[in-house]
Amino acid sequence: MKKIRVLVVDDSVVVRRVVTEELESQPDLEVVGSAATGRIALERVTQLKPDLVILDIQMPDMDGLTALTHLRVSHPHTPVVMFSSLTALGAAITLEALSHGASDFFAKPGGPGGLEASRRLIRAELIPAIRALCARKPVSPPVRVKAPLSPAAPRPAAATARIDVLAIGASTGGPNALAEIFALLPPGLPVPILVVQHMPPMFTQMLADRLAKISQIPTVEAKAGCELEPGKAWVAPGDHHLVLTRSGTRILTLVNQDPLENACRPAVDPLFRSVANLYGRHCLAVVLTGMGQDGLRGCEAIRAVGGQILVQDEATSVVWGMPGFVARAGLADRVLPLPMLAGEIIRRIRGHRG
Repeated sequence: MKKIRVLVVDDSVVVRRVVTEELESQPDLEVVGSAATGRIALERVTQLKPDLVILDIQMPDMDGLTALTHLRVSHPHTPVVMFSSLTALGAAITLEALSHGASDFFAKPGGPGGLEASRRLIRAELIPAIRALCARKPVSPPVRVKAPLSPAAPRPAAATARIDVLAIGASTGGPNALAEIFALLPPGLPVPILVVQHMPPMFTQMLADRLAKISQIPTVEAKAGCELEPGKAWVAPGDHHLVLTRSGTRILTLVNQDPLENACRPAVDPLFRSVANLYGRHCLAVVLTGMGQDGLRGCEAIRAVGGQILVQDEATSVVWGMPGFVARAGLADRVLPLPMLAGEIIRRIRGHRG
């Protein structure tokens, strides 16, 4: 069995040791080297040619963001996973790293018990992400795919239904996919937008700020009691599920810390279920790139009430987990490359309105 070869880059000796021990305990993973600075990392990537790089953000000599920028030029197809601190600064730099081509990120747990929490995160999340990212066949360049895959069987009832809400779910690769879609959405869109992106606290606030900055859609992190309004967007807060409730003629946001679903909180399924329950066939769900199958059960609920579903195609997804499960289950109305999704969303929302 060919092992996945990983380079670990972190200025902390303890972090390098813990990551190496956990990865080396897996029969399919091999740590081929380590580095304490970004400058050394660039040399070792060229020498060792790893399948994936784990890259700390804050390091002396050359930080992770600068190293990433060089890596994307010299090794454009090598997946890079960022390790960041669970702080506002760490969140801001992480989103910057994702926009510069990082494949995924993980926030280092801090405080008492941080070491054992780091081991749990590596086992439960980092290792599956390494396998998923290295299993993906690179497509160069992915954003130029122009022809959609065959759509699912047409559904006349859904095709003629007015859309009153847009719900989007994403995970690995999602921040950049969301940014690309939001940048193309026009102001005054006649529906509210709800987003679940798998991210920890602070990171979701930074994501909402970023989407608001690069788009014409006012976007905020959701809190309890926000009244939905057309043309605005709400992002599920980290470590909380986002669902909807009706109060008279108003529809409001609720956030809760109910048990994790699909090992996630926020999870896509709770939002999609509540959207199906309140909007029936007048909803549009979009499932973007991401690991796992979060969103599948929610799409089943949306399909059951006659709502519409779009998913990102495999070629333009960083990981075709979430959208792939929905597509293979026959739930998607269309499977489209990322550059075509915004246009299809706009077409469906504008269609069949008085």
